[in-house]
Amino acid sequence: MTNKLYAASCELTQDSVVIRAGRNDEYDLPNLWLRDNCCCDECRVVETQEKRFILSSVTADLAPEEARVEQDRLSILWADGHRSEFSLQGILQLLEPPTQYHQSWPVDFIPASFGWQEFLTHQATTVSAIQRFMQQGAIILTKAPTEAESLELLAPVLGPIRELLFDRIHNVSVTGHVYNIAHTSLGLPPHNDFASYSFPPSVQALHMLQNDTPGGESVIVDGWAIVERLRREYPQHFAILCEFPVPFREFDEDNETYAVEPIIRCDTEGNVISLRFSNQLMQMMNPLQRDIKAFYKAYHVLCSSIMDRDSCARTTFRLNSGEVLLVAAHRVLHAREPFQPVGVRHLQDAYFELDNVANKLRQLEMRVGH
Repeated sequence: MTNKLYAASCELTQDSVVIRAGRNDEYDLPNLWLRDNCCCDECRVVETQEKRFILSSVTADLAPEEARVEQDRLSILWADGHRSEFSLQGILQLLEPPTQYHQSWPVDFIPASFGWQEFLTHQATTVSAIQRFMQQGAIILTKAPTEAESLELLAPVLGPIRELLFDRIHNVSVTGHVYNIAHTSLGLPPHNDFASYSFPPSVQALHMLQNDTPGGESVIVDGWAIVERLRREYPQHFAILCEFPVPFREFDEDNETYAVEPIIRCDTEGNVISLRFSNQLMQMMNPLQRDIKAFYKAYHVLCSSIMDRDSCARTTFRLNSGEVLLVAAHRVLHAREPFQPVGVRHLQDAYFELDNVANKLRQLEMRVGH
């Protein structure tokens, strides 16, 4: 891509301004895009830099009276006398693809560990930890407090806790309020929480306050790696899992959450952005529903891959007292092996949002010079 457009020229066409630089670089800028993105003080709220101009105030066939390039500036004169100016380097920056943090797990992956106190107070450590979290979808915080409700202390970095039904901070133990399999000593298959919400929480913090029981190892699965393999090997299965509506329900005596959503969601570019998988919350469906046979064939392949203990997308480790596992919950499924309830095993978990974590990363990267 051209790094500089100082020698650029421009040409007016029926519905755009075409910028040419060098032999092969050509940028077709729509007239309505140019008018809609004018950055002058009249078209923006000066105090906030929010857009003030609204596109419906001009006609759809709007065209410039003239356009010219001077140095690094594109100047547009409109029929009503308004003038818009653009930095050509700024336009080039818009053409750059956004930063993609997502990375595949290495062989024998174990989440990177960062000290709790350093994570909260040392900016360089916080940046490194969040970058790793955005890349791999999971990190562990060590030497965390073992007092209940300590997850509240993560808010300055992770943003405010996302409150859901069934408690703000959930207690997971074999005593107390038992409303799902997590509150037993049984093994817990890979899943992400609250598949029964239309938009489930995107970050989960699992805080082991005390773990004195034999067994109960933690398991995490890179769900996106699983579905990308499915896309390569069984594209027809991948396609139906992106489309077929699946009901999920979680409830207790006082609350009920229910959502009907596809298992896989992609963005407009086809990139996987969410895997919704919960065997225990998935509900019975109409057996005569269109495409249900094709769905179940695809779901069987997906389920078999997720449950494969030898999968390179799966890792197992022990979460000890005073450790917090953070997972990007739209990507990483978490699970637990069965344990013997002969000691105390008390875990608390809470939910946050990835948008808030990404915001913190952007702030800190600017401060520490990344």
